[in-house]
Amino acid sequence: MRYDVAVRAEAALGEGPTWDAAREVLIWVDILGSRVHTYDPATGRRTVRATEQHVGAAKPRAGGGLVLNLRDGVALLDPDGTFRWLCHEPVPGRRGNDAAVAPDGSLWAGTMRYDEAPGGGTLTRLTGDGTAQAVLDDVTVSNGTGWSPDGRLMYYVDTPTGRIDVFDHEDHEAHQAGRVAGRRPFARIEDGAGFPDGLTVDADGCVWVALWEGAAVRRYTPDGKLDRVIELPVPRVTACAFGGADLADLYITTARTGLAAPHPLAGSVFVVPGAGRGLPQPAFAG
Repeated sequence: MRYDVAVRAEAALGEGPTWDAAREVLIWVDILGSRVHTYDPATGRRTVRATEQHVGAAKPRAGGGLVLNLRDGVALLDPDGTFRWLCHEPVPGRRGNDAAVAPDGSLWAGTMRYDEAPGGGTLTRLTGDGTAQAVLDDVTVSNGTGWSPDGRLMYYVDTPTGRIDVFDHEDHEAHQAGRVAGRRPFARIEDGAGFPDGLTVDADGCVWVALWEGAAVRRYTPDGKLDRVIELPVPRVTACAFGGADLADLYITTARTGLAAPHPLAGSVFVVPGAGRGLPQPAFAG
């Protein structure tokens, strides 16, 4: 499939592309650069906002502004720039990583240790009032999280496992909000093909996953079969998300950190026009 360069950049660790439907812009972060970026594909306009800590993810809020998954916890950024902690939980040597907003508007925020020590990360569900519920507490590098179109399945990546896992998600039952069960492998990345990183689920229930050190994005059908590969010129592909007015364009973030001789486009944001049909992404209900 044909790709274009949407944003030519040198992000150390570009991550977390998210389409903000209310503003019709793409939000993405440079984790190690402590920057939140936006990109308007209609005008080409870009903005950059510095954060005081490494920022693993930035997602739009229902009332405006952003929710940020930072080194020391999850915070809210109001449209006027006011900053406040929603859940302040600093742990030495640990930082926030990828995060996703569930169909009910809760934030599922992942963490990892800087040294990637096994079991040093977590996955936590946060509601708009700051209530935090541990979902997984034995994670190494918490990464891509997404839900099936009907909300009954949750897909999840702990990168060193080399797998995309799937859970039964029981959020449709109010008395069991946020409960996941029945973890099982959905797809395995074969040796030498890279490691699974960020993911997104499309309107057909297919799972698209970025491959760190794999120079590609893959699409798996709902039954776990590989049916599409998008090859890119840079090795460290980090995440993907659908955007644009009709959610047909696939945006892909990349990284250049740790590369001795990075490709000139490493750290840029790519786009594959007309790649598929994305799902509308809910805003954080806080």
